[in-house]
Amino acid sequence: MREIKNVTVLGSGLMGNGLAQVFAQCEDIQVILRSRSMKDDPLGPVRKNLELLQSKDAMTKEEADGILSRIRFTDDLAASLADADFVIECVVENMEIKQNLFRDIEPLCKPDAIFATNTSVMSITEIASKTKDKSRVVGAHFWNPPYLIPLVEVVKAEETSEETMELTMELLRRAKKRPVRCQKDVPGFIANRLQHAIWREALSIVENGIADPATVDEALRYGPGLRWPILGILENADMIGLDLSLSIQSYIVKYLEDSHEPSKLLKELVEKGDLGFKTGKGYQTWTPEQIEASTRRLKEYLIEVTKDLK
Repeated sequence: MREIKNVTVLGSGLMGNGLAQVFAQCEDIQVILRSRSMKDDPLGPVRKNLELLQSKDAMTKEEADGILSRIRFTDDLAASLADADFVIECVVENMEIKQNLFRDIEPLCKPDAIFATNTSVMSITEIASKTKDKSRVVGAHFWNPPYLIPLVEVVKAEETSEETMELTMELLRRAKKRPVRCQKDVPGFIANRLQHAIWREALSIVENGIADPATVDEALRYGPGLRWPILGILENADMIGLDLSLSIQSYIVKYLEDSHEPSKLLKELVEKGDLGFKTGKGYQTWTPEQIEASTRRLKEYLIEVTKDLK
């Protein structure tokens, strides 16, 4: 199997900077981070991430310097693609923009370069529809922040080749990620489908006056959420016994939320302009200090639990 040595990241926003950092962890990979315009300090966001990791003893200065030395920033699209073995886009979540991007870069790339999309929910098959060689298009859904969350969903579109899948999986393992195969190109892939199923039930609990938002979060955080990092939900079912699991499901599933429309509460909040951290009010009210503390707490937790993950 051929080895990927040159990675190009298209888009230099929050995800793009994180992805460049992830791939540059590999000492034998050179990364080009491409943006439509040059910036005063193009690698500033990556440097800030690395400084945080160093402050928590999750990375040495030598390792951080090595990562920065393997990332090059450019606004030249053709130059960024000329030697690329693996191209990943993290532009806006707009189907036509993603389709046209892959169509336009195909003539600029080597014939065996892999095209990956970081979309979180969109159809990989549809994104690939304007390319000539659809066998090299694959989904690679990273989770934010990508340099801390190990999971990457590798999604097989209708015409994605097995070689493309295997090369992508191997590249991600080299970058110290935990890639999982999604064998069918379905909306939301794997983890987002699970996440939204929980969100739907959580909002239903609030809407029906069973508990308030803070209580719902507390119940998850200090109950099942504690087990999930080390005990998957299907492993848990095996642990308690499938006969008991069937008995519980036979009773409970008819009472669970099964609406196929977005939450009424969610729509009302958005219509009022209550958007969460963006506005200081969502399901709960947030001060700037609370927002900063929540963000910092998440990053510090993720650094600690993934520090020794191999």
